[in-house]
Amino acid sequence: MRFLTRAMAAAAALVTVPASADTLIDNVDGVTVSETGEIVRFTGLVFDDNGIVTQVLDREDERPRDIEFGIDGEGRVMLPGMIDAHVHVMGIGFGALLLDLSDTTSLEDALAKIAAFAEENPGRPWILGRGWNQEKWGLGRFPTAEELDTAVPDRPVWLQRVDGHASWANTIAITVAGVTGANEDPVGGRIIRKAGSRDPSGVFVDAAEAVIAKVVPAPRPEDRDAALTKAQEILLANGITAVADMGTSIEDWQTFRRAGDAGRLGIRIMSYATDADTMDLIAGPGPTPWLYDDKLRMGGIKLYLDGALGSRGAVLKAPYEDEPETTGLPLLTPAQLRNLMSRAALDNFQTAIHAIGDAANSEVLNAIEELSETYEGDRRWRIEHAQIVDPADLEEFGKHGVIASMQPLHQTSDRTMAEARLGPDRLDGAYAWRSVLKVGGKLAFGSDAPVEPADAFAGLAVAISRTDANGEPFGGWLPSETVSREAALKAFTADAAYAGFADGRFGRLIPGERADFILVDRDPMLASPADIRETKIHGVWVGGKRAR
Repeated sequence: MRFLTRAMAAAAALVTVPASADTLIDNVDGVTVSETGEIVRFTGLVFDDNGIVTQVLDREDERPRDIEFGIDGEGRVMLPGMIDAHVHVMGIGFGALLLDLSDTTSLEDALAKIAAFAEENPGRPWILGRGWNQEKWGLGRFPTAEELDTAVPDRPVWLQRVDGHASWANTIAITVAGVTGANEDPVGGRIIRKAGSRDPSGVFVDAAEAVIAKVVPAPRPEDRDAALTKAQEILLANGITAVADMGTSIEDWQTFRRAGDAGRLGIRIMSYATDADTMDLIAGPGPTPWLYDDKLRMGGIKLYLDGALGSRGAVLKAPYEDEPETTGLPLLTPAQLRNLMSRAALDNFQTAIHAIGDAANSEVLNAIEELSETYEGDRRWRIEHAQIVDPADLEEFGKHGVIASMQPLHQTSDRTMAEARLGPDRLDGAYAWRSVLKVGGKLAFGSDAPVEPADAFAGLAVAISRTDANGEPFGGWLPSETVSREAALKAFTADAAYAGFADGRFGRLIPGERADFILVDRDPMLASPADIRETKIHGVWVGGKRAR
């Protein structure tokens, strides 16, 4: 048996070394989950030259003698590669390459950062970015074009809100797009107006974003390639080896394919098309096969039924507590929703439906109930976010295998906003993770990156504690909705794979699945929530090859 020396192992950390025969990684504190959700521990893993797990070894198991390569895990904790069940891959990359306002704490702070970015990038014809949040700023209103003009008066500026459901333009951008007081609000959108006037004030919500976005220069293919490279760097650095990409455009898909063809696709992408026409264009009469050794597949469609709480676009059963004249912005009619779900189901595509408000979630659950009578079999209907659910509707998650694809970090980011939007008497059913499991539903956890950081360990910490990075609120927010450590890990690994029809391919570190794993410095089954957040990644393997 020939083992890599420690020096060779250190060198292997810097490059991707393809396996040429069976490899044993030994001396690990391995942790994974069984099919029923129990924790399984092991001390060694064997995978073949195709990156497929062949053996999972306990301490007392005899090590195979025909191993060609050996790696000493140095006693580190081994986990399955984390799977983020809801991201926007290209948004992660572009968010890192463009202006990022997610760390700003006031309007003044944001304007200063915007002005500095414009000064540092004099050749950019548009200033583009994302991440602003008027709630985090304590502004109590949306920002205006005039305020943005003070930072950049000479070029158009277009900045997406943190949740992606509203954008902020300066006066030049509005003028270039030809938007005036004569423009009507589009269906499913709202142009925020100046007080006492129909003139646009600078913020465009949901479908109204298109009136400005249509004149924003599109990224070039090389820009997209750079964004994908950056996104993969970020995801792998956080121990994430697979994602569900929610809203894949044809341009995104071609970017993924270019990377795959060139051997540069380092993560696994379960792709959901941005609309039905794109789904048909890319995949044709049914889901694509798995490509590039299980690294890419288009298996479904992402639909939007409502907006977000932050922009008051989430559709509620009763008016917003802090804006009683609105109940949100429905983006599809009930008939349109069912037609699109049927169109996908006819060709065995999976549907993943964005629904945040309780009225939107109720509508999706009703549609699933109706369509399940026609479309039998393993459909794995998904609801993305499922943030606010009427307690009377929760039981519906236990029917027809409904998957609640949820993002734990949204709960800590949105807690005070949710209280303001809903009032204290309508919070039952808010971010109701344990309730979904209790009624027989499934959870798939993710981040919604770049809306939240692609940080699965922070997500694990929130899932088991309902507290933020500062440990607030003491005892957790609505603590009855925490989940067990086992359930949280399963939702970020095996069940996130199941949610994308990838079970049996990756997610659990069992014989026959891909050897996607990470080595970390602590055991999330034993560490405190605060310590879990501080987890350090010491190595990432995808398909048996070191990726980081």
